[in-house]
Amino acid sequence: MTSQSHRPVFVLGCPRSGTTLLQQMLHSHRRLAVPSETRFVHVAYARRLGFGDLREKPNRRALAEWITAGEGTKFDVLGLDPGAVAGDIVHGPPTLGSALAAVFRRYAREHGKARWGDKRPSYFRKVPMLLRMFPDAQFVHLVRDGRDAVSSLARMPWYDGDVYSAALTWREAVDTGSRLARRLGPGRYFEMRYEDLVAEPERSLVALCGFLGEEYDEAMAEPHHHARRTVPAERRWHLRTHEAVNDRNVGAWAVRMRPWEADLVEHVLADRLRRHGYALAGRDRPEAAHVARFRRTAAHRWRAQRARAIRDRAARLREPNPVGSLLTGPATRSEILPISPDQ
Repeated sequence: MTSQSHRPVFVLGCPRSGTTLLQQMLHSHRRLAVPSETRFVHVAYARRLGFGDLREKPNRRALAEWITAGEGTKFDVLGLDPGAVAGDIVHGPPTLGSALAAVFRRYAREHGKARWGDKRPSYFRKVPMLLRMFPDAQFVHLVRDGRDAVSSLARMPWYDGDVYSAALTWREAVDTGSRLARRLGPGRYFEMRYEDLVAEPERSLVALCGFLGEEYDEAMAEPHHHARRTVPAERRWHLRTHEAVNDRNVGAWAVRMRPWEADLVEHVLADRLRRHGYALAGRDRPEAAHVARFRRTAAHRWRAQRARAIRDRAARLREPNPVGSLLTGPATRSEILPISPDQ
């Protein structure tokens, strides 16, 4: 089977579910280029009104300059020439999705790959945004035992939440995954378990490649070779990617979590853990005060998400341009050509 697909691939999941490992596996495929988190896709979408009418070349140039040199975009992890990327954007179609696709297309070409993707755990909250910009995208959701994911996330130095918010994040991720599976169908959405991936990498990756319409590449099962070149040592929480794939961290929650945390997390996630094939440990019922705090955290987050959704709907009414990419699909096989904004 020789793949002709050029559909973008987005990796998502609750943070600390193994998405970096999966990103390294995908990038090890001879046709797929999936960089580390770039952090400019969702921010560019949030700021899209500020860039103005992209049919105007100066506005496309301003967008290009922000992507390539803006604070916090992490464009530098791509290792691309900013001037060349800016030229692709300025001379490309006048939509936000096209500008972003131009960046990833050049990244793929620099790596000799035909297809690109992106990874960010929190993309599980951003699928409607991604579909607006990349309607032909495919989504890969990696699910890990919620107790392991929560116990790891709550202890990350960059995480500003607590065990309550971490448990809620995992619950949101798997609930969103269930909705996406129904809405998008098996051709656009694929779910896999971290535990299966590390226990039998080849079997899981063959299934994933089948979903993507790609031939399996044996290099995918040895992502540590690529990770050692691309994952810096200062990112201590990702150093496990430097090792050969293993399952040593499966079930680590049992020694990482304090008893009250384990009681709470298993209680509030019980139904969803069983639904995804995770056996319960029979923890004690948590204290009522801990359950009440979890529920308050959930209510507060729900209100915040509703407010963001309302703001986004209002922003859509003021968009000066369509946001959908005109550079995805079969056109990605060719070099980016100058296109008049009138076309």
